[in-house]
This record gives sequence, structure tokens and C-alpha cells, in this order.
Amino acid sequence: MDLVIIGNGIAGITAARHVRKLDAGARITVISAETDHFYSRTALMYIYMGDMTYTHTKPYEDGFWKKNRIDLLRDYVERVDTDARCLHLRSGGTLRFDKLLLATGSVPRFAGWPGEDARGVQGFYSMQDLDRMEADTAGVQHAVVVGGGLIGVELAEMLHTREIGVTLLVRSDWYLPAALPEEEGRMVNDHIRARGIDLRLKTELAEVLTDDAGRVRAVRTNHGDEVGAQWVGIAIGVAPNIRFLEGSGIETDRGILVDRYMETNVPGVFAAGDCAQHRTPPPERPPLEPLWYAGREQGATAAFGITDRVRPYAPGVFFNSAKFFDLEWQVYGRLQTTLPEHERTLYWQHPTAEKAIRLNYAFAADTSGDGAAVPRLTAVNVMGIRYRHDVCTHWITEGTGIETVLQNLGAANFDPEFTPQHEADFVAQYNRQTGRSLTLKRRRGWRQRLDVLAGS
Repeated sequence: MDLVIIGNGIAGITAARHVRKLDAGARITVISAETDHFYSRTALMYIYMGDMTYTHTKPYEDGFWKKNRIDLLRDYVERVDTDARCLHLRSGGTLRFDKLLLATGSVPRFAGWPGEDARGVQGFYSMQDLDRMEADTAGVQHAVVVGGGLIGVELAEMLHTREIGVTLLVRSDWYLPAALPEEEGRMVNDHIRARGIDLRLKTELAEVLTDDAGRVRAVRTNHGDEVGAQWVGIAIGVAPNIRFLEGSGIETDRGILVDRYMETNVPGVFAAGDCAQHRTPPPERPPLEPLWYAGREQGATAAFGITDRVRPYAPGVFFNSAKFFDLEWQVYGRLQTTLPEHERTLYWQHPTAEKAIRLNYAFAADTSGDGAAVPRLTAVNVMGIRYRHDVCTHWITEGTGIETVLQNLGAANFDPEFTPQHEADFVAQYNRQTGRSLTLKRRRGWRQRLDVLAGS
């Protein structure tokens, strides 16, 4: 089998590794125009900040590819001919395939603002974006970042480390409203402002203003304010990188349409990662999932389909994590920021420190008892506190009752030793609000964790 993978991100390389394990005889070629080798895209910001080099971001030694007989080709794919089963490369050649995996990622999304093509205006996704940012922010005094998502706050932090003033435009009332409830979002607002960022809420970009050389000199907001800036970062989201597939016969919508085995409408052609769109998404999952964790699982799923094995995409409990400057965030389960009618939430926030715990739960029939509805955990959201992945996903998967979770909540804590634990405060708050008299039975520790996972 000749397998060609377009894209050397997490989805493409995960697939390559799994195919090699499943089919020792497969000939595997990975095409990328971005870099020679796979690197951790989430670490790009740390290269700019001086904490890491490109070499540090590569999970595998350069000899890994030869050892595993994975050929790397630095080129662009201009066109896919599914009838002839070959790729047309920008360098002028063609490459034949038996099986094809499209793992082309995404590209920064722009909104068609006047002046958005000016020099000094860019998105941030690839190594080339990092190089461009490195060049265009040299000597810059002030920058504007547009967008209240994860990339937006990353750009703000990157610029801040070089003592470049930053104005961050966010169109909503609080940061990341699609993922964070209001209380946590406002905590992030305060955290960003405390780092010296000029955070402007309910504010959108209206126009990019340029100087005589065509370089950005300022932006105008939807309120008519003019903000001086020599560099503008666009971070309003990403779109699947699929334009090169026009005329290929591969069905697309917003992304490349795939079934639950990550296969497209063309037999033997698969897609995974940011560029893939599920025809029928798994329960509580969106059709498009531009997340590192989802790309990894989709790449593994595609590998099984490529090697003619049956394993549908089953991502399990949703998980994501990020860091807003110094403030860590983790979420497990599908957190509803606007609660549906059948869900409830318990929220605790430290009175002075940037720490918060939220447990969402829903009522479900108790199949082991009389069938009465009991409250079961559906999502965990923590700010400034680390919780164990296996414990949280175990509770959500098992549909553990909310009071059982509360009594054992300390076992989920994964903060460093001697860091104060606050689960007892959370339980005490619950008792005051409900008149119950629960006690915290478990605290942080590996034995406590194992007991929870064993159900003891």
C-alpha cells in the first residue's frame, strides 16, 4: 500500500505512527510545506517568548522518521486527482497513492475588514506565521489583538513578554463566552487586565488604517475609537484548509465531510484534524473540532480505516485545557455555559485567589434502584487548580452522583504537594446552600485516586 499523508501536524503524524504499527509493509509519505519535521504547534508561542527553540518543540528525534520508514517530502499539493489517484505538486511533479489522508489543518479566519491586507496584519497558526510575526514586531511599541479566543490571549502574552503594549479587542462581555461561564470569564478578564493588557470588551475591529508605505499605523473600532498600533494580530478563529480540493470530487461543506471512520465520500481517501467535518458528529460533539486532543484521536481512527480495520471515532469525554498568562484552566465534559433546563450547576470561587471549581450535573433515572431521577455529574470546570484527567472522566463516564463526587472531590486534585486544597470549602458551601451535612472523605494523593478509580 502506498499511503500519502498531506500535513505533518498532530492528526497526520499520529496516523503515520499507527499505520506503521498496523502495517509493516506500508509505504508512507508525509507531505508538508511548513516544516521538515513534526513539531508541537501549541508550543509556537514559547519560541517567540524565548522559553524554547524549534528543536525543543519536536517530539521525535530526526532519526525517528528513517527508523520507522516514513518518508518526508517538503512541498505543496496544488491539486488532488481522485480518478487517477495522484497528487499534483507545486514543484511540478506528481505523486501516486493507494490511500490518502488529508490532515491539512486550518488557516486563520479574516472578516473582510478594510485594510486587513496591510503589512503588519496577520493571523497566527503556522511556523511561517511565527517567522512573519518575529520580523514585523521588531521595534513595535504598541499592538492590537482582535479576538477573545485562546489564540488571542496567547498573542497578547507573547507581545507582553517583549514589553510591547497590547490592546485586546473582545466583542463579548467577558473572555471566551463560548467556553467559559460568566464567573470564570470575568476572572480571566481581571487576570488579563492585571497583566497590563488594555482589554476592551464589547468592542470589534472596524477598519485597519495604514501609512504611506502600506503598513498598519492604527485601527478604528466599531465605537469609532482610533487605537495606534504598528502590528495587528487577527484571532477570531480558524477555517479548514480545503480550498485546494476544488474539483477533486471530495465532498466538502465547512470542512471535508467524513463518516465515523474518518473516510470521505471517495473510498480510500480519509481526513482528520482541523480540516475534517463529521457528517454525523458523536454525541455532544460539534461537526468541526479544531483541537489538539481531537486531532490526535481522529488521526488514530483514520489509521485503523486506512489499514482496513474497523474502529469508529469514539473520542470519549470531552477535555480541553489552556493557560491564560499564569491562570490555568481545565474542562471535562461538555460544559454548557447557558444551562439547559435539565441541568444544574455548583460553583465555588476563592474569595481572594484566582481559583474556582464548577460541577455541572443533570438528573437521570437510577437504573439500579427504583428508577427515580438522581443528579449525576456531567462536567467539571476548574480555574487555577489542577484536576486529574482519569478521575474526572471516570466520574462523568460512570454518571456518578453529584454528592458522591463532592465527598471524594479531593482525590481529583493534582496540584503540587503542600499547595492548599479547597474541596472542603466547596463541600461546606454546598451544605450551607442545601441543608445537607456531607463531609469530604478523600484528599489529594495517588492512593485516593486509585481507590476512586476502583470504585472503593
